[in-house]
Amino acid sequence: MLTIRTDRLDLVAATLDHLDAELQSPAGLAGLLGACVPADWPPGEYDRQAIEFFRARLAGDRGSAGWYSWYAVLRSSECHGGTVVGAGGYFGPPAADGTVEIGYSVVPEFQCRGFATELVRALVRRAISTPGVTCVIAHTHRDNIASVKVLERCGFSLAGPGREPGSLQYVHLRPPTSNE
Repeated sequence: MLTIRTDRLDLVAATLDHLDAELQSPAGLAGLLGACVPADWPPGEYDRQAIEFFRARLAGDRGSAGWYSWYAVLRSSECHGGTVVGAGGYFGPPAADGTVEIGYSVVPEFQCRGFATELVRALVRRAISTPGVTCVIAHTHRDNIASVKVLERCGFSLAGPGREPGSLQYVHLRPPTSNE
């Protein structure tokens, strides 16, 4: 199982088994992740349509695991077991021009605790450390102030209007190395 560990989270790359279980029931996903899945799962824009999108892409290219959905699991502590607090990931492997797009959503009861920032930072680090990746992009709606702040905290800059009306595109460029 492909996992990224942050200060408080284990990010688990979705497999076909995860996505199939998630489409069936939150309990099935909970069993595979070994973590509680909140009653209001899935969060935000990570909806059934997104899950089906990721499943179709992963089914078409099993070798691309890690370039689609990731589950953000708050690690267990003495007070509670592990809990899935959000989802994020990439819209696919890097494009030929070195660009990767990310998205993320956090369950409402876990918002405003820095989990989105932690998730986005980890996704950006992973993408930027991949040879050939030069840019990570993200889209958000201009009225989603919390998302704008997450992107800015994670080193993204406003690039201009997004694809959809009322949306904005943010970019995070890979820093140049001493060899460039």
